[in-house]
Amino acid sequence: MITVLRAHGLRVVIFVDDHEPAHVHVFGDGHAKINLVSDEGSPGLVWAQDMTKGEVRRAFKVIVENQAALLKRWNEIHG
Repeated sequence: MITVLRAHGLRVVIFVDDHEPAHVHVFGDGHAKINLVSDEGSPGLVWAQDMTKGEVRRAFKVIVENQAALLKRWNEIHG
């Protein structure tokens, strides 16, 4: 597990032994999984656990704002 970003009280990680599609795990008070690219080309929420709606919105915003850098990091880690 590699922490690739910290922002707004959230920690964004990529697991080194994870699977496609490219996605990140976001930890705050809870945990969310967000795909970096959905069918529309933007990030997509897969699931969220123990996060308030506000925290999910904050997590999603952080991923949208950093999508290109996170996708680049995913590709560096997973080749």
